[in-house]
Amino acid sequence: MTDTVSFGYEDVAPAEKTERVGGVFTSVARSYDLMNDAMSGGMHRLWKDRFVRRVKPREGEQILDMAGGTGDIAFRLAAHGAAVTVADINPAMLEVGLERAAKRGIDGLVWTEANAEVLTFPDRYFDAYTIAFGIRNVTDIPQALREAHRVLRRGGRFFCLEFSTTLWPGFKEVYDAYSHRLVPKLGQLLAQDADSYRYLIESIRRFPDMPTFEAMIRDAGFVQTRVEPMLGGLVAIHSGWKI
Repeated sequence: MTDTVSFGYEDVAPAEKTERVGGVFTSVARSYDLMNDAMSGGMHRLWKDRFVRRVKPREGEQILDMAGGTGDIAFRLAAHGAAVTVADINPAMLEVGLERAAKRGIDGLVWTEANAEVLTFPDRYFDAYTIAFGIRNVTDIPQALREAHRVLRRGGRFFCLEFSTTLWPGFKEVYDAYSHRLVPKLGQLLAQDADSYRYLIESIRRFPDMPTFEAMIRDAGFVQTRVEPMLGGLVAIHSGWKI
């Protein structure tokens, strides 16, 4: 890993990024789902539905949902009969997820505090690995991808839902203006935290574009990699297989 990594538009030491990202998600955990609705006009629900359809969870499969603290993806996976382990580095996010699961009467999920870069699960344990809107907050992304590959069984599949860079002319400029000017204000209004949401928007801008991230997935050992852009690439589903 390099001597510095991005924290929004700043370049910081890796340990500092890990600490500061932890602070961001501890701060926003209680308002995270409300802000997702506000920032995307509810579209994040459709993106997640589409994502899970691509994963094609099946009865009895073991699936690791990484950075899945509040449960949004895990609930959808479990509805298809999969055995889901929800892992997140942030205990505040996991606490919110546990409360949401209890309110919905969803049992059977395994909840665990885990760092995507240093998983404690054995080799070749899971049938699928999912991560939604979490990979860009990981300090050492290549290492997290290697860990995803390690814990998957042969024939296992990797799926990542993440923001990227839209290629639609005109839309990119509109979205940039909206996100930089309005999202921090929404964060202040709904979560009393403009700075955390400013970071989350900046982290999207610093995340690798679709071809670069696909190459990173291949470098981790995955084959048959694929990118499915939505809204011209504003959001993308990345996938790959372990053989």
